[in-house]
Amino acid sequence: MAITATGLRKSYGDHVVLDGLDLDVGTGTVFALFGPNGAGKTTTVQILSTLISADGGHATVAGHDVAGDPAGVRKAIGVTGQFSAVDNLLTGEENLLLMADLNHLGRREGRRRAADLLRRFDLVDAAKKPAATYSGGMRRRLDLAMTLVGGPRLIFLDEPTTGLDPRSRHAMWEVIRGLVAGGVTIFLTTQYLEEADELADRIAVLNGGRLVAEGTAEELKRLIPGGHVRLRFADAHTLDVAAKALGAFGGSSRDDASLTLDVPGDGGVRQLRALLDRLDDAAVDVQDLSVHTPDLDDVFFALTTERTGQR
Repeated sequence: MAITATGLRKSYGDHVVLDGLDLDVGTGTVFALFGPNGAGKTTTVQILSTLISADGGHATVAGHDVAGDPAGVRKAIGVTGQFSAVDNLLTGEENLLLMADLNHLGRREGRRRAADLLRRFDLVDAAKKPAATYSGGMRRRLDLAMTLVGGPRLIFLDEPTTGLDPRSRHAMWEVIRGLVAGGVTIFLTTQYLEEADELADRIAVLNGGRLVAEGTAEELKRLIPGGHVRLRFADAHTLDVAAKALGAFGGSSRDDASLTLDVPGDGGVRQLRALLDRLDDAAVDVQDLSVHTPDLDDVFFALTTERTGQR
């Protein structure tokens, strides 16, 4: 495992931020942690990256004990926070060369790595320009490139696309996919549910400092009621016959105006086969079939609450 954490706790006075957090993150995967503001996402990243210490619990990152060997953790990881670490007075190239110096790379190796990252992140044309002139998307790409100068195999991305327009966000997603394809582990915190759905191998939902659910995006969606199979028919008579044939599937609802029948369920293969077999036995032709499942928005609202107790 790239990360293991057991019973992590953190409080500030009477305010409990993390309340016994357990995590396991596989190597070479994207693990997304999402939840509302104040859920403890950034605090989790700060503890695992050794920026702050936990009040209780135990964690290892890249095989190093977070409390016992923080220096080993720091050598193995990269961190891209919510706020850019780019120096606006320096050019893109100079920012990368500064990071190379901080990582104690030789002059030749530092320049080689900077040039490689500028190409990799499509920043060659802007390499000699001050970072202050960069767009938001360019700054985030440069920020991530700076994180990669030291060659980390595990990267913490704390809400990396906050404030980016959709095009820049998708460009960042492609960068992240490329890193994972190269064997890098990504620990991602995000409030963009689409981002978690697109990128993450596993998703953990954090609420009030506690882990309230974990799984793949599809597994989490199946936790929430409301899924159904929608069947559309050619005419009212066929709809009537279908409704009678599927009477055993309790809770079905029909819409005569649209000639549709909604059958509750997760749309799995077994259910679809049973539905179609029943309709085939009744000699009913289905004009159209679609499966509707809850999305991560539904998961978010069902599993999380604000600190005030309101969703």
